[in-house]
Amino acid sequence: MLLFNGHTTLDFIGPHTAFAATGMKVHLVSDTLEPVVSDTGVAITPTVTFDDCPARLDILFVPGGFVEEVMLDGAALSFLADRGASAPYITSVCNGSMVLAAAGLLDGYRSATHWSTRDHLARLGVEVSTERVCIDRNRFSGGGVTAGIDFGLTVIAHTLGEEAAKFAQLAMEYDPKPPFDAGTPQGAGTEAVALFEEFTAEPDANLRRAVSRVLERRAGS
Repeated sequence: MLLFNGHTTLDFIGPHTAFAATGMKVHLVSDTLEPVVSDTGVAITPTVTFDDCPARLDILFVPGGFVEEVMLDGAALSFLADRGASAPYITSVCNGSMVLAAAGLLDGYRSATHWSTRDHLARLGVEVSTERVCIDRNRFSGGGVTAGIDFGLTVIAHTLGEEAAKFAQLAMEYDPKPPFDAGTPQGAGTEAVALFEEFTAEPDANLRRAVSRVLERRAGS
């Protein structure tokens, strides 16, 4: 699991909890072992660096968050491209798919992302899925944030079997009954969507610029 400053903790904690429940060994990877700080101020300590991470990984995973810097981080992209060349499963949650795309790992694939970043992902040439969990060959991706739990259980079912996934779901008592039907733009309504877009205007502009720089780099290579 790649970690970077500005990540969304729930993007990886949901699947991490599911994976750990089945006994999977999970590496939290970053450029150093210094704590990385999430988009809400939660500090997480990586367990391995890019250099120390095992050369062959079964599952390569990227969470979302404020991804504009990591999308342009040469060391992180090189790490992803290297491990992605041999990993049986290449995965993401939320706009972590943008990072995979920047590393060239979604060329010719379909992927989910947070609803607010679908247009950005499409600019990178990725076929965008609106599914909560999208599977395209060995690329598994979850939609926004809480979709990470569904994503994690889906990955477990494909790698360790359905019974292992059911065990993890039971261990987490994952039986969601949200108090509102506001988890999608359609359910939330225009007023809530407008408020969200106002609140995220600056991060959206930053992400748009990052996508443009990725495309410029590709054009110049």
